Amino acid sequence: MATEEPIPAMATVDRMLTDEMVAEIRALLPRYPSPQAVTLPALHIVHERWRHVPRQAVVEIAELLGLAPSQVQDTLTFYGFFQQDAPHGRLRLWVCRSISCHLRGADALLAYLCERTGLRPGETSADGALTVEFAECLGACEHAPCALGGTTLHTCLTKEKLDELLKTVT
Repeated sequence: MATEEPIPAMATVDRMLTDEMVAEIRALLPRYPSPQAVTLPALHIVHERWRHVPRQAVVEIAELLGLAPSQVQDTLTFYGFFQQDAPHGRLRLWVCRSISCHLRGADALLAYLCERTGLRPGETSADGALTVEFAECLGACEHAPCALGGTTLHTCLTKEKLDELLKTVT
């Protein structure tokens, strides 16, 4: 009878959630009707810290909330906001393409932005400074065309205003 080799121990996986992130997520639990309702705010906490939500973080959020990882992953993939495979740029620039913005030239501005940066929507610059994306609607139709750069709304955009905004990206 052959002796069986012992099964090697699983490699220790580095934790993605810091103690501070775990505490912040746990602090949300009393404010929501169920742990599952904390999924979206938890994803925002991780995304804000890491600029994406790696698969390991999905597993850890699920573990913390007592959910299956697939439940957290379903929420993550439902929203176009969250990156998973790699961090977005330090500045994430969303150009609105709603009907109002479209009619006021947003498509041409997005094409100009892509030409100036060498990026296509969804891509991040090699230095990690900028990610160019499009948004379905930023809710600022009266200021069309507009873009969201980080948390700042840029309104009544022109090529010149985009050039000025790009100067701030380092």
